[in-house]
Amino acid sequence: MFDKKAQKSGGPDIGKTNRIVEGTLIKGDITSQADFRLDGELEGNFISSGKIVIGTSGKVFGDIKCKNADIEGKFKGKMEVEELLTLKASASILGEVITGKLSVEPGAEFTATCSMKSTVKQISKVNGQQAG
Repeated sequence: MFDKKAQKSGGPDIGKTNRIVEGTLIKGDITSQADFRLDGELEGNFISSGKIVIGTSGKVFGDIKCKNADIEGKFKGKMEVEELLTLKASASILGEVITGKLSVEPGAEFTATCSMKSTVKQISKVNGQQAG
């Protein structure tokens, strides 16, 4: 009765967001296909094919691998963001970052090694040689 909304194309998790509220501590790994908002604390790894938002009270101590990320809180570890990593003014990052694009607001604390990679996944061959 309540689930009669048409699903958006792209899978059942598109448009859905998981949320961990302030005051919650998770020790372990999280894997999610949907977007994720973390206002609590995670001691472990996070993997998603969607976006993660770490709120101002959020803390992550571990590794993150995702498509996009908005960071307002604290992160310590290795982060791999396929497309866009956005650091808000309140963000504190310590560790290693690999991303496609990086946006940093003034005031953000960014103490990390950073590698920026192209979002191109395949190298096409032209006349038997790699193009690029």
